[in-house]
Amino acid sequence: MNENGYSIEIGDVAGEVAVLHEGQTVAFSDRARVLRETRLADCYYFPVDAVDPDILIPSDQKTFCPFKGTASYWHVKTPSGIQENGAWSYQRPLAEARGIGGYLCFTDAVAQDYDFSVSPPDVRIEEAHISSPLSDWVLRGAGNCKTRRELARMLGHKLVEAGIGVSRMSVVLWSLHPEIAGTNIIWKRDTDEAILAEASYDLLDDPEFVNSPIYYVSMAKGGVRQPLNVDVFEFDYPIIHELKAAGATDYVAMPLPFSDGQINVITLASDSVDGFSTADLGQIFEIVGAIGRYFEVLTLRKNTQTLLDTYLGRRTGIRVLNGDIRRGLGEDIQAVILFSDLRNSTRLAEELPRDDYLKMLNRYYDMVLAPISENGGEVLKFIGDAVLAVFPVSDLADDRAGQAELALRSARQAMKVVEQNLEKGLTEDGPPIDMGIALHIGDVTYGNIGSHDRLDFTVIGPAVNLATRMEGLCKATGNKIIMSRDFVHALESNGDSLPQNVFSIGSHRFDGFESSQEIYAAGNLDADVEQPDAQISPVS
Repeated sequence: MNENGYSIEIGDVAGEVAVLHEGQTVAFSDRARVLRETRLADCYYFPVDAVDPDILIPSDQKTFCPFKGTASYWHVKTPSGIQENGAWSYQRPLAEARGIGGYLCFTDAVAQDYDFSVSPPDVRIEEAHISSPLSDWVLRGAGNCKTRRELARMLGHKLVEAGIGVSRMSVVLWSLHPEIAGTNIIWKRDTDEAILAEASYDLLDDPEFVNSPIYYVSMAKGGVRQPLNVDVFEFDYPIIHELKAAGATDYVAMPLPFSDGQINVITLASDSVDGFSTADLGQIFEIVGAIGRYFEVLTLRKNTQTLLDTYLGRRTGIRVLNGDIRRGLGEDIQAVILFSDLRNSTRLAEELPRDDYLKMLNRYYDMVLAPISENGGEVLKFIGDAVLAVFPVSDLADDRAGQAELALRSARQAMKVVEQNLEKGLTEDGPPIDMGIALHIGDVTYGNIGSHDRLDFTVIGPAVNLATRMEGLCKATGNKIIMSRDFVHALESNGDSLPQNVFSIGSHRFDGFESSQEIYAAGNLDADVEQPDAQISPVS
């Protein structure tokens, strides 16, 4: 073993050894080798001729080990189906691993069992864990969790497996969200569910929250430990009485710090007769820092997605988060384009105090954006007091008509709210809002444009230019919603005639376009304008 306590050893396996999957042989050899690596279970490697080549499918996956080198992978055909990346091999191993060069090793999903003709080599169980099974999982298993709920649920499992009598666990994580202050994940052993609840910023002023251990720990006042099998509580919080009534015997709340100094909270309740032992809390305290980093990574990704959704829109946000960030990177798609513009905004900006004008703009955006989002559209850009949105069209034959109908429904819903606002006249909410909406369909380029250090993810192309110019006809002709002939054709693709309440307003010419365009208007703005309520629950 080398001086830093980490080593690998390779030796021959005496006798014959077979890899079994559901009782059937996947590989068999009397020349297998065993690789022993500090703190890991033994791995058995087989010469290539011990495996039927027909069961191996090359994979693109590669991984790197600083001791063994780069591993190449194969998918493996088994009796139960193909196991993706089920085998690996070091084709050009580093010096320490030359003894397994070109040999194949199988994942646990493939090698469900081994069959030895002699006793297998001893597995050094004492080195399989760094200090405990719990901390071992934190270092090598927790990072596989894809969501915060999954991580909380697995943490609950591992605490119980470690002999810690945890009956309930809560993880409170503060958010970076315009409406949500924080997220609370509650896991209970009896239901084995990790329930996620989100709280609005009203929570921060709620007396119930202020009088809670979550608030106490979040304010950097330290942790809370309260045995519940006593008559007098040092920490006399309502939640503690509730847990005692439910059968809990002990309670602890610990800081779960993030690297930026933000203090989140993890709480645990025990139903063991004697509550948490010193050893129990020692194990938990030992892993809190590492667990906090895992929750931080998952929270940062969630917060990043939220911010991108908020500022770019859901579809665009996902694309940027997934790496579509290079200038010029984009694709040509077909989309329905919705362009809306506020009426009399210049005059209102001059007449209204700044705060009132901003409130009015936000009211206008609420009117337009809510139906677009409800109907599956993507708002790409605010251009001053204008809104550019798209409804991407898939390759499905009837999707043109479907997306056109959704865009028209969005426009009608928005206009219905505008008409109701106009009927009220000047109210305490501010002056009435009026606007025009243009609808077009065409090919656009959807991607990144800008300078080398400042990009915008948007749609560009003649179809976008036409939609923005068309909207000016709303004011000139007195129509609230106007549509291009291409858009109307898309609506007609579900029938043989012009859609109901859609009529031509003649041919018009637009700057930058040589030929005139036949334009249509939409009447009968009656539509359901109810929007779904946001689902926000309190942190408990």
